[in-house]
Amino acid sequence: MATVLLVEDDHVVRGAMLRSLADRGHAVHAVGTALEALRRVAAETPDLVVLDLGLPDLDGSDALRMLRGITDVPIIIATARDDEQTVVRLLRAGADDYMVKPFTGAHLDARIATVLRRVGRASRAAQPAVYEVGELRVDIGERSAALADQPLALTRKEFDLLAYLAARPGRVVSRRELLEEVWRQPSVGEDQTIDVHLYWLRRKLGESAAKPRYLRTVRGVGFRLVAPD
Repeated sequence: MATVLLVEDDHVVRGAMLRSLADRGHAVHAVGTALEALRRVAAETPDLVVLDLGLPDLDGSDALRMLRGITDVPIIIATARDDEQTVVRLLRAGADDYMVKPFTGAHLDARIATVLRRVGRASRAAQPAVYEVGELRVDIGERSAALADQPLALTRKEFDLLAYLAARPGRVVSRRELLEEVWRQPSVGEDQTIDVHLYWLRRKLGESAAKPRYLRTVRGVGFRLVAPD
């Protein structure tokens, strides 16, 4: 079945959900805080995350935003909050499904199966692409990049950033678009995050902001990836 990360601070609820999912054949790992969830996802990529909103260290909506910054793993929100505005906001922020407590183990199992089936269909439908810009080659399927046939050692987010730009060669991509599409963060005011990743990406491409080759800054607008002149 699936490897599920259960993020729930109520030990009674957590225990019941863990037993129910395990009885249905899932490999379940349970944590009680957002920080533990982030550490676990970074270290071991589960097939799916079930995320409670009322966590002791961080609101689940913020945890969702941070998880989306490091992974595309499917996330099901499981919470007692049932107002439509919250549901819509979280789905737009990157949640794949939303369940209102209380619910049965069978119901959760069915939702997990549905989300994984949908993600699987999307993965099969999306043919792995390879983008080439000058001597830069980005292989989406292999999640690898090379410059002049020399492999680039990129972090997960550096690769995501480079792949997004490589898929749109020559096109100016705004900071807001990068936050929404690469970091899955609809909020603004995270310019430093983008600048830090661009700095390290430029270094690995053998260039700098002062002497760009592939990554060009369009002042006040955004960035674009182009072949060197």
